[in-house]
Amino acid sequence: RLEAVYHKKIKMSNKPKNILFRADSSSTIGTGHIMRDLVLAEQFKDANIIFATQDLSGNINHKIKEKDYTIEILNTNAIEEVNKLIKKYNTDMIVIDHYGIDCDFEKKLKLAKPTLKIMSLDDTYEKHHCDILLNHNIYADSSRYKNLVPENCELRCGANFTLLREEFKSEKTKKREFPQEIKNIFISMGGTDHLDISTQILKALDEVMELKIDVVTTTANPHLDELQKYVASKNNVTLYINTSQIAKLINKSNLAIITPSVTMNEVFYMEIPFIAVKTADNQKEMHNYLIKNNYISFDKFNEKDFMHSFYIKLKRKIDV
Repeated sequence: RLEAVYHKKIKMSNKPKNILFRADSSSTIGTGHIMRDLVLAEQFKDANIIFATQDLSGNINHKIKEKDYTIEILNTNAIEEVNKLIKKYNTDMIVIDHYGIDCDFEKKLKLAKPTLKIMSLDDTYEKHHCDILLNHNIYADSSRYKNLVPENCELRCGANFTLLREEFKSEKTKKREFPQEIKNIFISMGGTDHLDISTQILKALDEVMELKIDVVTTTANPHLDELQKYVASKNNVTLYINTSQIAKLINKSNLAIITPSVTMNEVFYMEIPFIAVKTADNQKEMHNYLIKNNYISFDKFNEKDFMHSFYIKLKRKIDV
C-alpha cells in the first residue's frame, strides 16, 4: 500500500501582518498554483491576505473571492506593479508561486525593501533569492538546493510540508474498504487538461465493462465542450466541474488516473493506487520520482501502453 503523507504547518518566528501572494491561473498555466496558495494562506489566520494576479483567460480568480481575500488585478508581470502593491499594503511578506518570476526578480524586490520576507514555492529546482523555499512535493530533496538559494534560506521540502486541504484530512479519517476488483475509477488530468487527455482515456476505457468512472475538471478546460458531449452518452461516467468533492471522489475510488502533479501528493496521502500520465514539463521531477520508485508514470499518453498497465492493475489486488 502507498505510504501515507503527513504535513506540517509553516511556522514563523515573527508573524507577518500583511502577506501578498503572487500567482496566476489560466487555461495555459493551469489552476494548481492558486489552489495550493489558498491552502497555504489558511495557515496565516491572523494576517491580512492579498492576492496579486492577472485576469487571464480561464483563470480561477473566483476561488480567491470565495475565500474573501483581497484581490488585486495586475496588467502585467512587471516588478513595478508588484512593488506598488507591496508599498500600498505595507507588505512584510510576499509568497511567490510563479514560473515567470526568477531569482533576479526576487533580488530586486529585496533591494527595494530589504525587510521584506520572501517565500518562494518551487517544483523544478530553480535558483531563488528568498528567505524561505517551499517545495511541498513528495519528491522534494533539500540537498538539491545547495547553491540555488542563499545560505541563510530556510528550506521546507518534502512530504512533511505537503499542502493539503481540510477535506483530505477529514476523508482520511473515514474507514474504506479495499475490494479485490477495481470498480471505481477517478480521473483528473489537471484543472485545464490542455491536451484533452481525459477524453482519450475515457475512449480507451470504453472497452472495459462494469466500471464506474468519475472525471473531474474545471471551467478553465479549453476542451470542456468536447468532454461534456462525450460523457453525455456514457451512463457509467460522471463529470464533475469545479467540484469541491475531490477528496471524497478520490477516497471512494479503487484506482486514480492522474497527472504527476500536485494531485499526486493528494493521492499518496489518501493511499490510492494510481496510474500517472505526464502532460507538462513542470511535472518532470514528479514523473522521474515515480519511475525511480517503481510506480507507473507515462511520459505521454499512449493508448496501447496505458491499457497494458491498466489491465495489469485490474488483475492485481487493490492494496498492492
